[in-house]
Amino acid sequence: MVKHHPLAGKKIILRATFGIALLLAVFFVPAGTLRWPQAWVFLALYLSAVAGFFSWAKKKDPALLKERASPQKDVKPWDRTLIRAYSVFLVAMPIMAGLDAVRFRWSRVPFGLILFGFAGLILAMLLVFWVMRENTFASSVVRIQTERGHRVCSTGPYQYVRHPMYVAVILSVVCLPVALGSLFALVPALVIVGLFILRTSLEDKTLQAELLGYKEYARKVRFRLIPGVW
Repeated sequence: MVKHHPLAGKKIILRATFGIALLLAVFFVPAGTLRWPQAWVFLALYLSAVAGFFSWAKKKDPALLKERASPQKDVKPWDRTLIRAYSVFLVAMPIMAGLDAVRFRWSRVPFGLILFGFAGLILAMLLVFWVMRENTFASSVVRIQTERGHRVCSTGPYQYVRHPMYVAVILSVVCLPVALGSLFALVPALVIVGLFILRTSLEDKTLQAELLGYKEYARKVRFRLIPGVW
């Protein structure tokens, strides 16, 4: 029986709080004002998603909560490098959006397209939850979780692509600049997309080499991110 880990829950709350504080700074300082409705809507969605995941995982999958909250020592070195690069461009994206959409208004995004961007963000959040519900080994880093009896997940979204979590990440980073009303913020977003395509390729090679049963799964589910494409 898996025990609950109260410390893991506290770490999730602290990380979420820090994340929100960071978002407030990187959004509203470059924007030069708090009058940015799209940013507030995004923060509300983000907070709701984090709270919803925490509430669900604490009851249904505390082992996953602990895995995602605890720093891991056996992360692949290349993944640490990619995560650092991703973090830089992730912060750059709302900074660019604040400068573009609010302070200087370099670009214009139609209101209908902004709504489309938020619809994409909600879809990405739902996909993330689906992934978490199906795969208790959905770590935030690339590692083989031998201490947890790591095994292949082939249910839910994993029936269609091998890395549905990265599909959700890519969808969210492309939709966020649009939802915020910034075309210039798509520049760091597209860099993040490239990083996650690279990460998908490297992670897939790692899983095929080190995770029992993954090669057989890869033969059945042929595509990594987009059915019929790659």
